[in-house]
Amino acid sequence: MRNIRARNFLLAGAVGLLVLHLCKDFIDHKTIRIDVREENSHIRQPTTENSYVYSWPSCQQNMSAANISGFSSLPGGIKDFLYYRHCRHFPMLLDLPDKCGGVDKSADIFLLLVIKSSPVNYERREVLRKTWAKERLHNGVWIRRIFISGTMDSGFEKKRLNKLLELEQREYNDILQWDFSDTFYNLTLKQVLFLEWMERNCPKVRFLLNGDDDVFANTDNMVDYLQSLKDNDGSKHLFTGHLIQNVGPIRSSGSKYFIPVQVQESNSYPPYCGGGGFLLSGHTALVIYNMSQSITILPIDDVYMGMCLAKAGLSPVSHMGVKTAGLHIPSSKLDAHDPCYYKEVLLVHRFLPSHMYLMWHRIHDPNLKCGASKKLL
Repeated sequence: MRNIRARNFLLAGAVGLLVLHLCKDFIDHKTIRIDVREENSHIRQPTTENSYVYSWPSCQQNMSAANISGFSSLPGGIKDFLYYRHCRHFPMLLDLPDKCGGVDKSADIFLLLVIKSSPVNYERREVLRKTWAKERLHNGVWIRRIFISGTMDSGFEKKRLNKLLELEQREYNDILQWDFSDTFYNLTLKQVLFLEWMERNCPKVRFLLNGDDDVFANTDNMVDYLQSLKDNDGSKHLFTGHLIQNVGPIRSSGSKYFIPVQVQESNSYPPYCGGGGFLLSGHTALVIYNMSQSITILPIDDVYMGMCLAKAGLSPVSHMGVKTAGLHIPSSKLDAHDPCYYKEVLLVHRFLPSHMYLMWHRIHDPNLKCGASKKLL
């Protein structure tokens, strides 16, 4: 009897320790998930190995979305978007709290390059670091660089990609990463998260280039253009690029840009600039962030920026040097990659990494001679 009691006592103790251990893990997990945004560590590990964009406990699925008329006929990606479009806060995995030198010193950054990049696009990031996104002093002002990213895949592959970004972060100090799924429908989320980060860490930056990692950006020309704005040092409104207006949602379900009425009822969009790349002032970036707090997220990020501008009573303007739809070459017999076509522009979408590297060096060749017929502006 004494042995049985002893065994029962030991068994109860073991069970108690196991329960205590599990509770501690649960509490620790919840603490990490909720408090990770308050930490200031340089690099943070993912909260869970298999966490996905919608698995964060603080952001629950909005089941009432399924009651929307016609919901069952929508594509899976749109359904997921509607279930979780209210989710705006995700843990940071990689942070750069001192990138701008502090709140006050952020005014020393004339042009901040904010480049949207998915974890798998390592080659693009490497080429950009050596070409137009190189951090440098140009015309007496500083150009700085930040890549913004989410996460991809799950399990071991997600862990490997996160490790890749962590290694890049250690070497270059230029990546912001959040624990959400880096997909097309989450591009607006990525923008909003960056603007929140900027408002906290880099509010006095003068100007920003917001663009994709597959654009060719002549950042030297951008600095020249921005410095020519004699009445604007970044403290006034500026939002310029490839202006798109008098268009509305694409209702064809086969389109990448499909927006059903369940996502937006209106058949028109406000004026906006193509999301491949646009320039804006620090002042306007903060205005957009403030407006975004009361505007429901739309999955088309460039349109969403236009919606924020419209609510603020501001307008985007066209810049003929921004070609997010690509360059129009006068004849098929001409070399579409002749550097003379690109020497005067601000931005062209899209470029392969190898073409990007070559073009940057060709337009900076001191022996390059361009006649008037080779200039497209």
